[in-house]
Amino acid sequence: MMLRPLFAVIGLLCCTLPAIADGAVQKLITPADKVRLDKYGETRKAALAEAKAGDPAEVKQLDALLAKPLVSFSNKDLTGNWQCRTIKAGGLSPLVIYGWFKCKVTDDGSGWRLEKISGSQRTQGRFFDDSEKRAIYLGSGSVNNDRAKPYGSGPQSDQVGYAFRTGAKEWRIELPAPYYESKLDIIEFKR
Repeated sequence: MMLRPLFAVIGLLCCTLPAIADGAVQKLITPADKVRLDKYGETRKAALAEAKAGDPAEVKQLDALLAKPLVSFSNKDLTGNWQCRTIKAGGLSPLVIYGWFKCKVTDDGSGWRLEKISGSQRTQGRFFDDSEKRAIYLGSGSVNNDRAKPYGSGPQSDQVGYAFRTGAKEWRIELPAPYYESKLDIIEFKR
């Protein structure tokens, strides 16, 4: 039958593309994380206002990162090894910028998966297309060598955010209202 090879090719193509937010993410996202994304703009604004009271050198780094124009995710492959660091804005401290650690992005056939593989605060999760210049990240945070729980295990480990590309070798994820310490976590990536 001629349709069988056509369906096989279509199936193969679908498996190589990033997951699409049109339905998959809506089935997976928890109600609490949907609220966090709905309040992303106001949470981000409050966190960045608090961050202005941080160390002036770190504020300058944050401002430079956020001033970079966003570029499209289309036709870009994020797979491979990355340097990554976490920036915590607002909350317990106005602004904290950690050092660089190791992260890895893989493609398991259903889309990009992130894993932070060094440092004491870890994350692992999956990306879903949201628009040309933004993806949704659903992940799970863990500490040290504790095994990450599956996404949806509860507010202490669940992570949600938006990913943005800013260049060929740089991008970031903004996680609004994380459970611990800050109002906004930004994970910055570079090669």
